[in-house]
Amino acid sequence: MLTRELAIARIENGRVYPDRLTMASHANYPTLAERMIAIYENGIHKTRQELHREIANILEEDPACPIRRIGAFCKLLDECGRFDRGKPKRASELRRQVFTLAAQYHPLVTHPESMLEHQEMIAKQSIAPKLGMEWPELQRRLYEDLIENHRLRAFHAPAAPVELLSRYNVAQTQAALLNAVSIRIEATTDWKWILRYAKLAGLLHRIYAIPGGYRIELDGPASVLRRTHRYGASMAKFLPGLLSCQGWNMVASMRAKRENGFSGPVLELSDRSGLRTSVKRQENVDSELEMAWIQAWGAESHGGWSLIREGEVLVRGQRAFVPDFILLHESGRRVSLEIAGFWTPEYIEHRAEALSLFADIPMIVAIPKGNLEPWQGFPWSSLHQKVIFGKRLKPEQVVEVLQSLLARD
Repeated sequence: MLTRELAIARIENGRVYPDRLTMASHANYPTLAERMIAIYENGIHKTRQELHREIANILEEDPACPIRRIGAFCKLLDECGRFDRGKPKRASELRRQVFTLAAQYHPLVTHPESMLEHQEMIAKQSIAPKLGMEWPELQRRLYEDLIENHRLRAFHAPAAPVELLSRYNVAQTQAALLNAVSIRIEATTDWKWILRYAKLAGLLHRIYAIPGGYRIELDGPASVLRRTHRYGASMAKFLPGLLSCQGWNMVASMRAKRENGFSGPVLELSDRSGLRTSVKRQENVDSELEMAWIQAWGAESHGGWSLIREGEVLVRGQRAFVPDFILLHESGRRVSLEIAGFWTPEYIEHRAEALSLFADIPMIVAIPKGNLEPWQGFPWSSLHQKVIFGKRLKPEQVVEVLQSLLARD
């Protein structure tokens, strides 16, 4: 993923347009991409600095290429490679030895002059043998731990030059989302997958029923910290998963440049925007918390109860609620399970309103010990039970509550 320093976007009429390479405007870029990939394929053992210089030479053939685009392609190609990071401890110790030996020759000059008699090259030729090597080798090892001197060891090339260009377009859109403060998505088909990818990115959600689908509003634990950029990073991580889905429209509200009471620009996307992702759908797309719970429960039933992931949508009017899991008893009894996680107080208030609206639906809410305080004083329905857990939610804790609910029938 690109850094904010490599982002290229323009703002027109309140909308953000990230840099986009198209065949209509950049017909020469597939050829340039092919040459850039070849630089890395043939660049094993070259330093990152050397590779970047060659990429710059290629892209400078396009007189309209901004310098940030050069940096962006270097970053994307680096991500396809594996670099030898050198040996920092060895390099640090080598620098200490060299500087200690060189101190007696200070000051060094290229050509001796009157009082400054210590010539640089003679000093280097004197120091290198004391460390058991020639100066060129010593010079290479001296700063091998610096990132620009890391050497390429392997390179996994994109399947085709156009794939590199697609990655660039997605990466620039991700970089724009680093300034996002909220996202609203209207989905008609793959909304469950959208929710999964949102959870995986650490985003919290609100969901509402709309004609033909659902409106999903996303925010995150860092959203209450108005000047943080962590939330935008979560938005950016969410994008590749979203692009693998169909039937959606997205509006991302961006951070205003000045705190002047005015809203910032917006970034609009849809599944028809032309962005393509290499993300492949996987059934095990879940947050770490949910995955730990799935693994703890296992494939077998417990006390006659089986675990179903995102089994149903609860809808009342325009309000919708999607429990994380459904627990199904062999008798046919169904109980929803919501894993609260470390939610913000605002998000807890929103979820508490939803719980009140669905007070007649049997449900268990699992709450971590470290986030109990915001739940104090919440009026629990007789059909809603809470389970307090530490590092991990344990099946036996949930089964105990399930059996108590079953005994009431």
